[in-house]
Amino acid sequence: MDTQTLVEWVLGENPAFWPRLIGVVAAWALPITIWVSLVGLISIWLERKISAHIQCRLGPMEVGPHGALQTIADGVKLLAKEDIIPDGADRFLFAFAPILAFAGTFVSFAVIPFGPDLIIADLDAGLYFLAAIGSLEAIGVIAAGWASNNKWSLFGSVRAATQVVSYEIPMGLAFVTVAAVAGTLSITGIVEQQSGMVWNWYLFRNPFMPIAFISYYIASLAECKRAPFDLPEAESELVSGFHTEYSGMRFAIFFLAEYAAMYVVSALACVMFLGGWYTGIAPLDRAVAASGLWANALGAIVIITKSFALIFVQMWLRWTLPRIRLDQMMTLCLKVMVPIGMFTLVLAALWQALVPEGSALDAAGHPAHPVVGSITGMLVFVLLIVGGYMWVRSTIRGTTSFRTANYKV
Repeated sequence: MDTQTLVEWVLGENPAFWPRLIGVVAAWALPITIWVSLVGLISIWLERKISAHIQCRLGPMEVGPHGALQTIADGVKLLAKEDIIPDGADRFLFAFAPILAFAGTFVSFAVIPFGPDLIIADLDAGLYFLAAIGSLEAIGVIAAGWASNNKWSLFGSVRAATQVVSYEIPMGLAFVTVAAVAGTLSITGIVEQQSGMVWNWYLFRNPFMPIAFISYYIASLAECKRAPFDLPEAESELVSGFHTEYSGMRFAIFFLAEYAAMYVVSALACVMFLGGWYTGIAPLDRAVAASGLWANALGAIVIITKSFALIFVQMWLRWTLPRIRLDQMMTLCLKVMVPIGMFTLVLAALWQALVPEGSALDAAGHPAHPVVGSITGMLVFVLLIVGGYMWVRSTIRGTTSFRTANYKV
């Protein structure tokens, strides 16, 4: 079909094209755009407040109640800033790179659920789609660094390419592990198998799933370029990395893409390991399983709350851990996480084959023999509590020692 024939088909011979296009924009593009903007606004404000409290200060307080409108004020400032394109830059690619980076994250929301019936496209291969489309943001980052005609931006884009391509391997192994245990690549199918009590979640269903969850979460930090994997930006080394030459709204688009990606990987972790829109309390889960407005509203509240809890951990890690070196980043991926991911996949598959009562489901979709899952869940819960307690105590002890030293001086 040549160009003229295509234009005639769109404008005249296919009258259903425009109503369908308007419907897609109204039902998907506009709501997701609004949600991505809200995620960016809330996450940036949370980042500032969390970092401020970790560092024993207040953070933004003047604009709006408790500084809640500071991010909106910054957005207005970025909109009013002059859009500058450096001399020698590839003008088209420089302008197109932020859009390409944002598009990869934006399209991912097509298969990210917000409730039992609040999913735009329930694909049979939803995990495969996310694994494929997630690399699009990295292409935008690489294009931005190369098109800027700045050596620091180019260094940042090369680091981004190295990091994202490397950590897609352990993340993909975590995907395959979940798919092997669930027997499906469908996002909805994975969540539906985790209804009932909390030990039905895949985090507790199999003794090796907590390892897969930790591996996925570390890889997701690298995919989102979050500390300690913020090497593509690395302000102390590369000025601002791949977006050094960007200003105004183009710079804001990169920020939106980053925070939207943080939500995507966190929501995906909830879907694969933490029960999705289910609460882990059987009576409430039966209410969520029923179709209707209130069921979907409760499911949306649950999965959004879980996702922002994981986003909070991402922010906590940023202000706790130092940035690692490039060689350490590659060593961690290729010599530690990839072997662990491969062993986890094999052992989880063997567990499914040798201990079928751990995964067999009854007619209601619950484990037919939940004893194994319950014991595993209790052990993982104890480990998480002990590990969290040690982490909090070490953080408080370090802060107290710092304060005491300051007072002594």
